[in-house]
Amino acid sequence: MKKRGRIKFHRVKTWQLLVILVPLLFIDATLLRANHVQMTELRDAVIAADAAEESDEVIAEKLAALKDYTLNNIVINVVDDNGEQRVTFGTGPFYLEHTYIRAANKALAEAEAKFTDDSNPNGNIYGMASEICRVQAIANGWSWDDANYINCMMSEIQKYPAADEIQDKIVASLPSTELYRWEFVAPVWAPTLTGWMILITLVIIVVILIRGLVWVILRISLLFV
Repeated sequence: MKKRGRIKFHRVKTWQLLVILVPLLFIDATLLRANHVQMTELRDAVIAADAAEESDEVIAEKLAALKDYTLNNIVINVVDDNGEQRVTFGTGPFYLEHTYIRAANKALAEAEAKFTDDSNPNGNIYGMASEICRVQAIANGWSWDDANYINCMMSEIQKYPAADEIQDKIVASLPSTELYRWEFVAPVWAPTLTGWMILITLVIIVVILIRGLVWVILRISLLFV
């Protein structure tokens, strides 16, 4: 039966393979696009939960759904890498900006409680910076968890001669931005419908190329007969 199968396959003309290849390429492109759209929707759900200040549990659940889908499907994505577009497999890097700002603002609030103590000789520095930035926040419509407010506080504290110690302690208390940077990498191939269709397409392309190469070699050899 295997021999019969090989004989039948050899009888398939190259032009017939080309006819089969065209719709296969269309199907592959459609399936890859569907995978990309699904990944984008899951990623947008994570970003939306972050912007809506959902709980850490809700964000973690949405991150897990995104991770599970990306790691088990072929996802081709185009990302911006320092102003240049590049193709990658996976989500590309994304940031939970609002979650970071909330964490950083919490750290600033704890620093304020520590450094505004009257017994602390550096306490007045933080207090004066806080007064200045609160006025700017009201004037510009910043919320207390806004990145502009955090930047204002850091900038004002640096203006004072005795700020080095406070600056070091505040910087040390702020969470690393890397903790809020996420990127999930998708496999180059996965045993899904998309994966099998791409594999079939590649096999047909290889057969066509081999047949074309053999035809060229035969034509060249005939020139020297």
